[in-house]
Amino acid sequence: MDVPHTQPGKWPDPIAQGRVASRFRRDSPEGCRIALLGMPDDTGVKLNNGRPGAAEGPTAIRAALAGYGAAEASGIDWPGVFDAGDVTPADELDDTHDRVSVAVEALLAADLLPVGVGGGHDLTYAFVRPLATRLPGMVGVYFDAHLDVREHKGSGMPFRRLVEDCSVRELHVLGLDRFANSAEHVRWFQGHGGRIDTLDASDPLPDGDLFVSLDLDVIDQAYAPGVSAMNPSGWSPATAEAWVRAAGRSPRVRCFDIMELSPPHDENGRTARLAARLLLAFLEAFSERAR
Repeated sequence: MDVPHTQPGKWPDPIAQGRVASRFRRDSPEGCRIALLGMPDDTGVKLNNGRPGAAEGPTAIRAALAGYGAAEASGIDWPGVFDAGDVTPADELDDTHDRVSVAVEALLAADLLPVGVGGGHDLTYAFVRPLATRLPGMVGVYFDAHLDVREHKGSGMPFRRLVEDCSVRELHVLGLDRFANSAEHVRWFQGHGGRIDTLDASDPLPDGDLFVSLDLDVIDQAYAPGVSAMNPSGWSPATAEAWVRAAGRSPRVRCFDIMELSPPHDENGRTARLAARLLLAFLEAFSERAR
Protein backbone atom coordinates (compact mmCIF):
# COMPACT_ATOMS: atom_id res chain seq x y z
CA MET A 1 0.00 0.00 0.00
CA ASP A 2 1.32 3.42 -0.95
CA VAL A 3 0.71 5.79 1.97
CA PRO A 4 1.29 9.42 0.89
CA HIS A 5 4.17 11.40 2.40
CA THR A 6 5.71 8.40 4.17
CA GLN A 7 8.95 6.49 4.06
CA PRO A 8 9.57 3.01 5.49
CA GLY A 9 9.91 2.82 9.24
CA LYS A 10 13.33 1.91 10.60
CA TRP A 11 13.50 -1.54 12.18
CA PRO A 12 16.47 -3.55 13.44
CA ASP A 13 17.49 -6.20 10.93
CA PRO A 14 16.70 -8.98 11.47
CA ILE A 15 13.76 -9.12 13.85
CA ALA A 16 13.69 -12.44 15.67
CA GLN A 17 10.81 -14.63 14.50
CA GLY A 18 9.73 -15.13 18.09
CA ARG A 19 8.79 -11.45 18.41
CA VAL A 20 5.32 -10.18 17.58
CA ALA A 21 6.90 -7.35 15.57
CA SER A 22 8.16 -9.93 13.08
CA ARG A 23 4.51 -10.41 12.10
CA PHE A 24 3.86 -6.74 11.35
CA ARG A 25 3.29 -6.35 7.62
CA ARG A 26 5.16 -3.68 5.70
CA ASP A 27 4.13 -4.50 2.13
CA SER A 28 0.36 -4.63 2.35
CA PRO A 29 -2.41 -4.12 4.91
CA GLU A 30 -4.13 -7.32 3.80
CA GLY A 31 -5.41 -9.18 6.83
CA CYS A 32 -4.62 -6.24 9.13
CA ARG A 33 -6.96 -4.21 11.30
CA ILE A 34 -4.46 -1.70 12.69
CA ALA A 35 -1.99 0.64 11.00
CA LEU A 36 1.13 1.87 12.81
CA LEU A 37 2.19 5.35 11.70
CA GLY A 38 5.39 7.06 12.84
CA MET A 39 5.47 10.84 13.18
CA PRO A 40 9.17 11.69 13.59
CA ASP A 41 9.09 15.42 14.18
CA ASP A 42 9.80 17.55 17.25
CA THR A 43 9.55 21.04 15.78
CA GLY A 44 6.61 21.78 18.06
CA VAL A 45 8.58 20.65 21.11
CA LYS A 46 11.38 23.07 20.22
CA LEU A 47 8.88 25.89 19.74
CA ASN A 48 7.64 25.28 23.30
CA ASN A 49 11.21 25.15 24.66
CA GLY A 50 10.97 21.45 25.48
CA ARG A 51 13.86 19.01 25.30
CA PRO A 52 14.51 18.11 21.65
CA GLY A 53 14.68 14.46 20.66
CA ALA A 54 11.11 13.29 20.08
CA ALA A 55 11.80 13.13 16.34
CA GLU A 56 13.69 9.92 17.15
CA GLY A 57 10.73 8.43 19.02
CA PRO A 58 9.22 6.21 16.30
CA THR A 59 12.55 4.52 15.55
CA ALA A 60 13.18 3.89 19.25
CA ILE A 61 9.72 2.37 19.76
CA ARG A 62 10.24 0.06 16.80
CA ALA A 63 13.62 -1.01 18.18
CA ALA A 64 12.01 -1.75 21.55
CA LEU A 65 9.22 -3.74 19.88
CA ALA A 66 11.82 -5.80 18.01
CA GLY A 67 13.16 -6.98 21.35
CA TYR A 68 10.01 -7.29 23.44
CA GLY A 69 6.70 -9.06 22.92
CA ALA A 70 6.35 -12.75 22.18
CA ALA A 71 4.68 -13.67 18.90
CA GLU A 72 3.12 -16.70 20.60
CA ALA A 73 2.26 -15.05 23.91
CA SER A 74 0.02 -17.23 26.06
CA GLY A 75 -3.68 -16.47 25.62
CA ILE A 76 -3.15 -13.60 23.18
CA ASP A 77 -4.46 -13.52 19.62
CA TRP A 78 -2.56 -10.52 18.26
CA PRO A 79 -4.44 -8.44 15.68
CA GLY A 80 -2.81 -7.92 12.30
CA VAL A 81 -0.70 -4.75 12.17
CA PHE A 82 0.41 -2.90 9.03
CA ASP A 83 3.45 -0.67 9.49
CA ALA A 84 2.57 2.30 7.31
CA GLY A 85 6.01 3.86 7.82
CA ASP A 86 7.02 7.32 8.99
CA VAL A 87 5.59 10.60 7.76
CA THR A 88 8.36 12.64 6.15
CA PRO A 89 8.54 16.00 7.97
CA ALA A 90 8.29 19.18 5.91
CA ASP A 91 10.24 22.40 6.42
CA GLU A 92 7.23 24.14 8.01
CA LEU A 93 5.21 22.70 10.89
CA ASP A 94 1.83 23.35 9.25
CA ASP A 95 3.00 21.44 6.17
CA THR A 96 4.10 18.53 8.34
CA HIS A 97 0.67 18.54 9.95
CA ASP A 98 -0.95 18.43 6.51
CA ARG A 99 1.22 15.46 5.54
CA VAL A 100 0.22 13.57 8.70
CA SER A 101 -3.47 14.20 8.00
CA VAL A 102 -3.20 13.03 4.39
CA ALA A 103 -1.44 9.84 5.51
CA VAL A 104 -4.09 9.14 8.15
CA GLU A 105 -6.86 9.73 5.64
CA ALA A 106 -5.33 7.04 3.42
CA LEU A 107 -5.30 4.59 6.33
CA LEU A 108 -8.93 5.35 7.16
CA ALA A 109 -9.87 4.80 3.52
CA ALA A 110 -8.28 1.35 3.82
CA ASP A 111 -10.52 0.62 6.85
CA LEU A 112 -7.59 0.54 9.28
CA LEU A 113 -7.52 1.88 12.82
CA PRO A 114 -4.62 4.34 13.05
CA VAL A 115 -2.12 3.98 15.90
CA GLY A 116 0.44 6.78 15.95
CA VAL A 117 3.85 7.03 17.57
CA GLY A 118 5.73 10.30 17.87
CA GLY A 119 6.93 12.85 17.88
CA GLY A 120 5.74 16.09 19.49
CA HIS A 121 2.23 16.16 20.90
CA ASP A 122 1.17 18.85 18.41
CA LEU A 123 1.09 16.03 15.85
CA THR A 124 -1.96 14.59 17.62
CA TYR A 125 -3.92 17.50 16.16
CA ALA A 126 -2.95 16.45 12.64
CA PHE A 127 -3.41 12.76 13.46
CA VAL A 128 -6.97 13.18 14.76
CA ARG A 129 -8.09 15.86 12.28
CA PRO A 130 -9.19 13.49 9.45
CA LEU A 131 -11.30 11.45 11.87
CA ALA A 132 -12.83 14.55 13.41
CA THR A 133 -13.82 15.65 9.89
CA ARG A 134 -15.46 12.30 9.24
CA LEU A 135 -17.07 12.07 12.69
CA PRO A 136 -18.23 15.53 13.83
CA GLY A 137 -18.58 15.93 17.57
CA MET A 138 -15.82 13.54 18.60
CA VAL A 139 -14.76 13.29 22.23
CA GLY A 140 -11.12 13.33 23.25
CA VAL A 141 -9.59 11.41 26.16
CA TYR A 142 -5.95 12.12 26.82
CA PHE A 143 -3.39 11.13 29.42
CA ASP A 144 -1.05 14.03 29.96
CA ALA A 145 0.61 16.13 32.63
CA HIS A 146 -0.29 19.20 30.54
CA LEU A 147 -3.55 20.54 29.11
CA ASP A 148 -1.91 21.46 25.78
CA VAL A 149 -4.41 24.21 25.01
CA ARG A 150 -1.99 27.05 24.25
CA GLU A 151 -2.92 29.60 21.62
CA HIS A 152 0.43 29.72 19.86
CA LYS A 153 1.97 27.14 17.59
CA GLY A 154 3.94 24.34 19.22
CA SER A 155 3.59 21.03 21.00
CA GLY A 156 1.27 22.61 23.60
CA MET A 157 -1.57 23.46 21.21
CA PRO A 158 -3.22 20.27 19.86
CA PHE A 159 -6.36 20.03 21.95
CA ARG A 160 -7.31 23.68 21.65
CA ARG A 161 -6.97 23.37 17.87
CA LEU A 162 -9.10 20.23 17.83
CA VAL A 163 -11.88 22.05 19.69
CA GLU A 164 -11.65 25.30 17.71
CA ASP A 165 -10.90 23.92 14.24
CA CYS A 166 -12.36 20.41 14.23
CA SER A 167 -15.57 20.59 16.28
CA VAL A 168 -14.36 18.19 18.96
CA ARG A 169 -17.16 18.64 21.49
CA GLU A 170 -15.66 17.41 24.73
CA LEU A 171 -12.24 16.76 26.28
CA HIS A 172 -11.24 14.65 29.26
CA VAL A 173 -7.68 14.91 30.60
CA LEU A 174 -6.30 12.37 33.06
CA GLY A 175 -3.07 12.62 35.04
CA LEU A 176 -2.80 16.41 34.97
CA ASP A 177 0.03 18.05 36.94
CA ARG A 178 -1.62 21.16 38.38
CA PHE A 179 1.78 22.71 39.11
CA ALA A 180 2.61 22.62 35.40
CA ASN A 181 -0.50 24.34 34.02
CA SER A 182 -1.48 27.99 34.18
CA ALA A 183 -4.78 29.22 35.62
CA GLU A 184 -5.50 30.78 32.23
CA HIS A 185 -5.25 27.43 30.48
CA VAL A 186 -7.40 25.71 33.11
CA ARG A 187 -10.07 28.41 32.68
CA TRP A 188 -10.05 28.00 28.90
CA PHE A 189 -10.24 24.22 29.19
CA GLN A 190 -13.10 24.16 31.68
CA GLY A 191 -14.85 27.00 29.88
CA HIS A 192 -14.99 24.80 26.78
CA GLY A 193 -16.46 21.80 28.56
CA GLY A 194 -13.16 20.20 29.53
CA ARG A 195 -13.09 17.79 32.46
CA ILE A 196 -10.06 17.09 34.65
CA ASP A 197 -9.49 13.70 36.30
CA THR A 198 -13.18 12.82 36.62
CA LEU A 199 -12.83 9.22 35.41
CA ASP A 200 -11.31 6.02 36.73
CA ALA A 201 -9.85 3.36 34.42
CA SER A 202 -12.59 0.96 35.51
CA ASP A 203 -15.34 3.45 34.57
CA PRO A 204 -17.05 3.37 31.18
CA LEU A 205 -15.42 5.74 28.73
CA PRO A 206 -17.44 8.83 27.70
CA ASP A 207 -20.19 8.42 25.13
CA GLY A 208 -19.55 9.09 21.46
CA ASP A 209 -16.77 8.49 18.97
CA LEU A 210 -13.47 8.78 20.83
CA PHE A 211 -9.85 9.52 20.17
CA VAL A 212 -7.32 8.61 22.85
CA SER A 213 -3.85 10.08 23.21
CA LEU A 214 -1.05 9.15 25.62
CA ASP A 215 1.71 11.64 26.30
CA LEU A 216 4.46 9.65 28.01
CA ASP A 217 5.12 12.55 30.37
CA VAL A 218 1.99 11.53 32.29
CA ILE A 219 4.19 8.75 33.73
CA ASP A 220 6.54 9.42 36.64
CA GLN A 221 10.10 10.27 35.64
CA ALA A 222 11.37 7.33 37.69
CA TYR A 223 9.85 5.08 35.02
CA ALA A 224 9.83 7.42 32.01
CA PRO A 225 12.87 9.71 31.98
CA GLY A 226 13.03 9.84 28.19
CA VAL A 227 10.33 12.41 27.49
CA SER A 228 10.23 16.02 26.36
CA ALA A 229 9.32 17.27 29.86
CA MET A 230 9.88 14.95 32.84
CA ASN A 231 7.12 14.50 35.44
CA PRO A 232 8.34 14.40 39.06
CA SER A 233 5.05 13.02 40.42
CA GLY A 234 3.33 11.12 37.64
CA TRP A 235 1.52 7.85 37.08
CA SER A 236 2.91 4.40 37.61
CA PRO A 237 3.26 2.18 34.52
CA ALA A 238 0.44 0.01 35.88
CA THR A 239 -1.95 2.98 35.94
CA ALA A 240 -1.00 3.95 32.40
CA GLU A 241 -1.48 0.38 31.21
CA ALA A 242 -4.93 0.14 32.81
CA TRP A 243 -6.04 3.21 30.84
CA VAL A 244 -4.47 2.00 27.60
CA ARG A 245 -6.25 -1.33 27.94
CA ALA A 246 -9.56 0.47 28.49
CA ALA A 247 -8.95 2.37 25.25
CA GLY A 248 -8.01 -0.76 23.34
CA ARG A 249 -11.13 -2.63 24.43
CA SER A 250 -13.62 0.11 23.53
CA PRO A 251 -15.07 -0.17 20.01
CA ARG A 252 -15.79 3.57 20.15
CA VAL A 253 -12.07 4.42 20.24
CA ARG A 254 -11.27 5.30 16.62
CA CYS A 255 -7.56 6.06 16.97
CA PHE A 256 -4.79 5.98 19.55
CA ASP A 257 -1.34 7.50 19.81
CA ILE A 258 1.74 7.42 22.07
CA MET A 259 3.67 10.67 21.97
CA GLU A 260 6.76 12.56 23.17
CA LEU A 261 9.26 9.72 23.57
CA SER A 262 12.67 11.43 23.54
CA PRO A 263 15.41 8.81 23.06
CA PRO A 264 18.40 11.14 23.67
CA HIS A 265 17.20 11.46 27.28
CA ASP A 266 16.20 7.80 27.73
CA GLU A 267 18.71 5.99 29.91
CA ASN A 268 19.11 2.37 28.78
CA GLY A 269 15.99 2.69 26.60
CA ARG A 270 13.72 2.40 29.65
CA THR A 271 11.00 4.71 28.36
CA ALA A 272 11.03 3.16 24.89
CA ARG A 273 10.56 -0.31 26.37
CA LEU A 274 7.68 0.97 28.47
CA ALA A 275 6.14 2.60 25.38
CA ALA A 276 6.46 -0.72 23.55
CA ARG A 277 4.68 -2.50 26.39
CA LEU A 278 1.85 0.04 26.35
CA LEU A 279 1.47 -0.38 22.60
CA LEU A 280 1.30 -4.16 23.05
CA ALA A 281 -1.27 -3.69 25.82
CA PHE A 282 -3.42 -1.69 23.41
CA LEU A 283 -3.09 -4.40 20.76
CA GLU A 284 -4.03 -7.17 23.18
CA ALA A 285 -7.04 -5.23 24.44
CA PHE A 286 -8.05 -4.40 20.87
CA SER A 287 -8.07 -8.13 20.07
CA GLU A 288 -10.78 -8.53 22.73
CA ARG A 289 -13.19 -6.21 20.91
CA ALA A 290 -14.57 -8.92 18.67
CA ARG A 291 -14.99 -11.29 21.60
